[in-house]
Amino acid sequence: MNLKILNNSIIKCKKCSRLVDFREKIATEKRKQYIDQSYWGKPITGYGDPSAHLLMIGLAPAAHGGNRTGRVFTGDRSADFLFYCLYKSGFSNQPTSTDRKDGLQLKDLYLTTALKCVPPQDKPTSNELRNCYNFFEKEIKFLNNINTIVALGKIAFDACVNFYKHNYEIKNKKFHFSHGCKYLLPDEKYLIGSYHPSPRNVNTGRINSRKMLNLLKKVKKVVDR
Repeated sequence: MNLKILNNSIIKCKKCSRLVDFREKIATEKRKQYIDQSYWGKPITGYGDPSAHLLMIGLAPAAHGGNRTGRVFTGDRSADFLFYCLYKSGFSNQPTSTDRKDGLQLKDLYLTTALKCVPPQDKPTSNELRNCYNFFEKEIKFLNNINTIVALGKIAFDACVNFYKHNYEIKNKKFHFSHGCKYLLPDEKYLIGSYHPSPRNVNTGRINSRKMLNLLKKVKKVVDR
């Protein structure tokens, strides 16, 4: 198996009936502003540079972003904020991510999600996350240059930590999420936390472009170590 075969198997996955029903419901009912568009309505794969040293992980596809466009952090306001910052930091060739044919290329970065399908109310169950651990484990295996993982948001951070606790024996180590926190993982990768680039976090000032750009500068130093 390789990354291409893995992504094909992700797209075909129907293991979580609740998530299958929800993603297909959204793809059928649609949002009014996208009523004339065909929704993806399937699991979302990761994408980017297969030789990347940096893996960035979000929680799950957005209902009318990734679940519509077929690519995570694409076609929504979170994507607008994130890709402006990734472009300014040199991780992307353009400051926007609108659709799968927009010419976007990631530089030394692979972008994925802990959960491959959009969950109701953005709240996956622990069993649903565990079902996706197998995919995440294979992604890390095939992306064999990765030395740093950035988790966007506490739920993605916790999902990443739980994945490592599930696959490695981690004793007497507590992982506390905060923006900019950094932990050395058992396989010598660094895990770094970041506030999620959601409209709510941006609108309340919890995260802004200055804070994100400062974090990405620090991330680049860790990646280039």
